[in-house]
This record gives sequence, C-alpha cells and structure tokens, in this order.
Amino acid sequence: MEQSTKPATRLLFLSALAISFALLAVGFHKALYVAPTEATMGNIQRIFYWHVPSNILALSFPYVNLLASLAYLYYRRRNPLAALTADALALASAEITLVFATIGIITGMLWGRPVWGIWWTWDARLTTFLLLWLLFAAYLLTRRLAVAGQTPTLAAVISIFAAVDVPIVWKSIEWWRTQHPAPVLRGGGQIDPVMKHIFYFNLLAWTLWGILLCTFRFALERRRQRAEQAATLRALEAGIYPTDLTYPHQSEPNNAF
Repeated sequence: MEQSTKPATRLLFLSALAISFALLAVGFHKALYVAPTEATMGNIQRIFYWHVPSNILALSFPYVNLLASLAYLYYRRRNPLAALTADALALASAEITLVFATIGIITGMLWGRPVWGIWWTWDARLTTFLLLWLLFAAYLLTRRLAVAGQTPTLAAVISIFAAVDVPIVWKSIEWWRTQHPAPVLRGGGQIDPVMKHIFYFNLLAWTLWGILLCTFRFALERRRQRAEQAATLRALEAGIYPTDLTYPHQSEPNNAF
C-alpha cells in the first residue's frame, strides 16, 4: 500500500511545484510590467514585491521551527518516533527561514543602495533582522558541529531565542526611529490598490513555494533518519549474530524492496 501511494504523492508534489513556479512567473511579470511606477523611487521600488514577501516568510517559518523544536523536547523521551519527525520538521523550517532571510537581506541591500546611497545602515530593523539571520546560521552550524545526541536539544534552545527576536524585528520600526520605511500595508500606510493586489499575489506565490520547499526538505530528512535507523539496526544484528554462522533468514536474499 505504501509503495502504491508514492507515485501519487510524487505526482501531487510535482504538480504543486509546477503551480508555484507558474505563480512566481506571473507575479514576476505583474511586478515588472503591470504594477504602476512609484512616484518617488521609480522602478527600483519594484523590489518591494519580492523583498517584503521574503521578509514576511522569514518571520513566519521561525515559529514552525519553534513548535517543532518544542515538540521534539516533549516527545524525545516519551515517543522517539514522534521526536524524530518533529526534529526533521525543525531542521527543514530552519533551512527555509535562512533562505528567505538571505533573500530579504540581499534584496534590501539592492533596494537601499540607490535610495539611501549606502548598502547597509545599522538601524533597528536591519540590525534585528541580521540577528535573526545569524541565529539561524548558528542553529544550522550547531546541528552540524555539536556532539551527536545533543544536537537537537542545543538547536531547540537557539530556536527559542530566534522566536523571541521575531516580534522585535516586526515592531522595530514602531518602537524606534529607523531609516527603514514605515509600513504601507498596516498602521495607516497607503498603497495603490493595484500595487496591493500584485503584492498579495506575489506573497501567495512565495508562500506556496516556501511550503513546498520545506515539505521536500522534511521528506529528505525523514529518509535520512530512516536510513540511519536501518544502518544502526544492521550494525546491532551484525554484533548479535556472528558473521561466520548461517541462519535460515540469511540463506536467501531479501527481495522485498
């Protein structure tokens, strides 16, 4: 039954991926050729349609990471299988967060250079967002370099600090005087209705792409976990059963998979 569902699952994923790429392409066209030109900044303002959705998603996936990390901490002694699943989702969401945060920083610098005359300014919004990027970079480095067995626990602690930083990033332009523009989608900000429509279209496209990318990375990590479990089981069996003896279940090759 499991084998029969794999082609259907793969087809569903590929179909959704194709739809997301189509939406991204249409959103790209709308941002460049349909959206009106902003009166003050001109065409450079069109980066808005990729910069802001990327930043919103970079502030959203950390909470997926946090919930998955907390689930891992809860289940690690109660239900090891559930803990492994939660840990795979935590890792996938952390990597997607870093992807969107990197896109947000790069597009922000490309936007800021012609508008501000400088690539980077250490105001509250940019500094707290950079801190978020650094926290998830540290999260992934911890998972790669920490002592085996302690990795998910240490990473979960970092995810808590990252989740605390998210609302600070979000509210920074209201709590402090910053060079970053004021919000145009909330707090009384004004934006052309056509611009708003195209922005939300691009936000939808980037969100779908991000969810699919996170799902794919989660599936890869679960496959790695299962392969590691199988290798551990084989090593244990090799230690239990001497290799110079022949057992009935080893007399013929297993062609089940």
